[in-house]
Amino acid sequence: MIKWSTVFLILLAATFTEASGVNKSLPEMSALCSQPWEQFIERNVRTGDDRGHGPDLGSDEWKSTVEFKLGIHNSPDIPDRNSESWCRYIDQIVQSSRAPSPVPFELDPKADKAGPSFDCNKVETGSLEAMICEDEELSALDRNLATVYADASKRATNEHPPVLKAEQRGWIKGRNDCWKSADKQECVRDNYLHRIVELQARYRLVPFIGPVSYICDDNPDGKILVTFFQTDPPTLIAERGDSVSLMHLQPSGSGSKYRGRNEMFWEHHGSALLTWGYGAEELHCEKVP
Repeated sequence: MIKWSTVFLILLAATFTEASGVNKSLPEMSALCSQPWEQFIERNVRTGDDRGHGPDLGSDEWKSTVEFKLGIHNSPDIPDRNSESWCRYIDQIVQSSRAPSPVPFELDPKADKAGPSFDCNKVETGSLEAMICEDEELSALDRNLATVYADASKRATNEHPPVLKAEQRGWIKGRNDCWKSADKQECVRDNYLHRIVELQARYRLVPFIGPVSYICDDNPDGKILVTFFQTDPPTLIAERGDSVSLMHLQPSGSGSKYRGRNEMFWEHHGSALLTWGYGAEELHCEKVP
């Protein structure tokens, strides 16, 4: 009998292409789980952002991100991450060219490199918008957000009440408050990156897995639904009762740790620790089969 998890993996998988810059050749004499092998996997899966930001190769966080990028996060067939079987499992997926293309943030090569999506001739000198106009990376982020926002708008046509436009105006105000920050460029950059992944997750603009059900402290009323999104950085949306939280993947020594405004979800092999609300008690949760 064919396992549904295997069918899901095959359906989710997509062929790597030369245009994606994938290097399929594994250096000779590179044993599984070795540093050269990890570098080979990184070239194909890309867990970082090409600017030095990303998990350390071989770490549990790196392995978790590899699983997420390959679309197999939380699959029951994945061997233990600390075993050679895990490396063999990942190697077979990558070598077979069935892994889905990763979705890291990339600058659009076709976009106008002269500036952001708004008219720089109409901004005030010395304003935050003027700083964005003068910064190539921030301009590219603004163009990227404009594209993502347009895609989200198409999904939000039947949204009641219509909140997307109002929220975007509020986000722009919050972005402009970065003029108070000691590092304005970093503040603006973080605001753009967080808004991009928020829209991608909320409006299902990227591949996702779930929702996955968890029961906390053996209490059926403590059920939580979690959907994992292949944004960059990875995100999840957790639903508990009438409350919803968007969380971002954080560095961690083991497992996959996500943090929201006042919520935390730390998952490892089907078990998770959950904190829901400021100062709330930590709950122990198990994935529902």
